[in-house]
Amino acid sequence: MQKEPSQPSSIHLLTPQLANQIAAGEVVERPASVVKELLENSLDAGAKSVALEVEQGGVRLIRLRDDGSGVSKEDLPLALSRHATSKITVLEDLEAVMSLGFRGEALASISSVSRLTLTSRPRHQDQAWSVTAEGRDMEPEMAPAAHPHGSTVEVRDLFFNTPARRKFLRTEKTEFNHLEEVVRRLALSRFDVSFSLTHNARTLYQLRPAISELERERRLSQLLGQPFIEHALVVDMQAEASGLRLYGWITQPTHSRSQADQQYFFVNGRIIKDKVVSHAVRQAYQDVLYNGRHPAFVLYLELDPALVDVNVHPTKHEVRFRESRLVHDFIYRSLHRVIAQMTPASVLEQAAPVAPMPYQAEPASSGVSAAVPEQQFSQNRFYLPPQATSVPSATAVQRQIAQYGQLYPSDSNAVVDSVNEAMPADAVDGTPPLGFALAQLHGVYILSQSATGMILVDMHAAHERIVYERMKQALTDERLRSQPLLVPVSLSVSRREADLAEEQLDLFARLGFGLQRLSDETLVIREVPVYLAKADVQQLVRDVLADLFELGGSRRIENHINELLGTMACHGAVRANRHLTLAEMNALLRDMERTERSGQCNHGRPTWVPLSMNELDKLFLRGQ
Repeated sequence: MQKEPSQPSSIHLLTPQLANQIAAGEVVERPASVVKELLENSLDAGAKSVALEVEQGGVRLIRLRDDGSGVSKEDLPLALSRHATSKITVLEDLEAVMSLGFRGEALASISSVSRLTLTSRPRHQDQAWSVTAEGRDMEPEMAPAAHPHGSTVEVRDLFFNTPARRKFLRTEKTEFNHLEEVVRRLALSRFDVSFSLTHNARTLYQLRPAISELERERRLSQLLGQPFIEHALVVDMQAEASGLRLYGWITQPTHSRSQADQQYFFVNGRIIKDKVVSHAVRQAYQDVLYNGRHPAFVLYLELDPALVDVNVHPTKHEVRFRESRLVHDFIYRSLHRVIAQMTPASVLEQAAPVAPMPYQAEPASSGVSAAVPEQQFSQNRFYLPPQATSVPSATAVQRQIAQYGQLYPSDSNAVVDSVNEAMPADAVDGTPPLGFALAQLHGVYILSQSATGMILVDMHAAHERIVYERMKQALTDERLRSQPLLVPVSLSVSRREADLAEEQLDLFARLGFGLQRLSDETLVIREVPVYLAKADVQQLVRDVLADLFELGGSRRIENHINELLGTMACHGAVRANRHLTLAEMNALLRDMERTERSGQCNHGRPTWVPLSMNELDKLFLRGQ
């Protein structure tokens, strides 16, 4: 006899305890989630000093003490209730929220899966009070306490009443690493607040308030390591028309990382992860970063709170920009400009100044002399060009500079005109930043003497970047030329894509594409950029439309063209094993000093490496 299906249960309201535990599944994922919510509450309360103590990775104990405004005795029980908050009152507050927390779920969710005690004393209150809640019962108990101005939240035995959740926790070390990362992020967001972190009675961080630029850099080195600040470039860009401001630090392309583990982006003080931001940063580093590497940065974006929606996800890590294309373009152009302005002179300025060593010719018996024929060194592939026994003067370089045109057989006159200029304005005592060439090593590297030591230059990589930047500039000046297709290409798209393409016809035309809408779901490509005549233009147009939907803009066409120009520049650059004269070598150095992004070739490899006199002295143990 077949059993009749049971009747569905009736609809009923969840109990407050169960509702809080469901909310805890979204808000409280691990000990690091608890620390994040508690730290954000402290900062919202105006705390200037925060002390965090944890045990067993935060599973056994999390104790946070601050000197913020505190919670009054009357509000303590309500603070542990769900949807109870002091940060928003009406919908208009949510549309322009500036506080880190605003949902009113954190304390209620945490107390539902732990043993929580909140002790607080506002400045207007003579005595401190504490409220305790434990697990599912959720019945707060009030008691008087001894406590200075501020608050202390103590969370014990996390997930003690939800064993299934506790099984998903990782090792103590892993959980603490996540917790430490949360502290690091918030310490980077608020330089004016002191932070301390203690794990199992061992103090790891004791960060004082950082007000001056030097103090901020010191905190950066404590949290991210000294190499970060040694290779950092300062960013401070502002768009008055849109009210956007971007400031912070990015690292030089040569200081890239194998993982994206040092990327911190804050919007109005809130750390976020956003695809619009990530895409803009990748675009800015596109042709200066080695394949598979990631830039490091700490950046802060300030804008009108009404232009960003922070109420997207319970963890508040995601936001939605109301003008995503504006934000994307501003971030990209700001970082692109900073990277482009990174000249050899600016890079060398970060090193401590060292007095140049006076040049003294060594006796012929103890070193290389111009009297020795060049053939004697052929087996070692060390090429010493004429006049290499002394540093050439600026006048001598100018007289011989015309020979540099041999590197550009197709357009030698234009190149000679561009390099036949006076010494750079940033020259030190008549010595330009990259110094003067002395010799050529193995037909690959140029050895140069600078004001502070020596410099090695990869001549092919450097020349490749110079040619590449000139080709890009030429395209920018003359606009992308189009080539009509003998047989137009038909492209089937969705109605939404066709509508967008019709709205962006001017954009496609500026990039060299001639598009026309034939029907509701059909586009036809009649013209393509000359440089992309053999590319898969159908897929390229589809990708551009996808970017326009997702990011509000696209640089795919320019990127494809730049990839082609990069290949052309690589083949057109001076090859290895070619002997250059001193004039050619020095002209190449001067071009590097004037070329944007000359520190890396088109593939992201470094083009030059400096060695100061201090570093050379250490190699030979001089002064020790």
